[in-house]
Amino acid sequence: MKIVIAPDSFKGSISAADAAAAIERGIKRYLPEADTVKVPVADGGEGTMDSLIHAAGGRKVDAVVTGPIGLPVEAAYGLIGQEQRVAVIEMASASGLCLITAEQRNPLIATTYGTGELIRQALDAGCREFILALGGSATNDGGAGMLQALGMRLLDASGSPVRWGGGALSEIAAIDDSAWDPRIAESRFLIASDVQNPFIGPKGASHVYGPQKGATPDIVQELERNMAAWADTIEAKTGTRVHDLPGAGAAGGIGGAFLAFFPTSIQPGIEVVIHYSGLREHLLGTDLVITGEGQIDFQTAFGKTPMGIALEAKKLNIPTVALAGSVGTGIDSLHDLGITSVHSIVNGPMTLQEAMDRAAELLELTAEQIIRTYAPAINQQHGSKE
Repeated sequence: MKIVIAPDSFKGSISAADAAAAIERGIKRYLPEADTVKVPVADGGEGTMDSLIHAAGGRKVDAVVTGPIGLPVEAAYGLIGQEQRVAVIEMASASGLCLITAEQRNPLIATTYGTGELIRQALDAGCREFILALGGSATNDGGAGMLQALGMRLLDASGSPVRWGGGALSEIAAIDDSAWDPRIAESRFLIASDVQNPFIGPKGASHVYGPQKGATPDIVQELERNMAAWADTIEAKTGTRVHDLPGAGAAGGIGGAFLAFFPTSIQPGIEVVIHYSGLREHLLGTDLVITGEGQIDFQTAFGKTPMGIALEAKKLNIPTVALAGSVGTGIDSLHDLGITSVHSIVNGPMTLQEAMDRAAELLELTAEQIIRTYAPAINQQHGSKE
């Protein structure tokens, strides 16, 4: 019996790789002879780099870069591919909310400079193909800091370089690309993101994501004005109108910088991860798929990891079981899309913190019960074919 184990992380609790290992332990407790394949995945947000490295047999390269508020931080990028020349860059590693305290959140000064430094280091390592996971950013600078790290000079009316952060974007009067890294034109950049927000407007970066990055209503309005001015400057320089371009608002507008200045394409995060993880090949000859993440509800249908996994399995008529820390409303819609059943791993009264602390144990126990249910029927089916 072959079982593919492909969970996302249970955010704040357990990584995708550790969740997959716990599920495998539960399976083996009842069915030690099972052929299990672990494919920890992500949907393009935090955890994407680790998932791709694990699935593709890559490695992590440590780096020290400029963090979102200008202080040095320890970051990393991944190398995957046949010759390990595909760089996986997770923006949160260099410019993420996870790197600062709630009190330090300030999108007026937060910069993407460190993300640009990661790209430059990967270019120095010989990479010319990039996968970018943009989730979890602390920034709203329209990618300006990243451009500066890669040689773009952003100048004010007096010809001086502007300061970092979303608060300075309206000061940019000219873009000097004479020192722009020429290796970028030789490279390909694939953004793994489901974000369709435009650069500016009511559904743009500042209004939708600014508040979670520390922006008050007044700061949101200031950021919106500055981003609009920056969008005008980008259009004047490149001819690309990022103002209302879908995806340009990803990660505080860094999506717009990629679309305007880099050879870039955007794909849904789960599709990128499925391709590079080799999931489709692993599904061949599989009897059951087990996936999962922290919360499963009606929103899971909109590009979340379990749904992407289930849709691939459905193409081969393979049943998919989803495990979740919490099961919300609207899961009936998931059944028609390929998720056979959804199971909460919480097996009794407990606090949220207890459930998070016990995630590995609870996943193991639930996986054992799942396989006790499915294995007899699948084995009988195999027997009837012989």
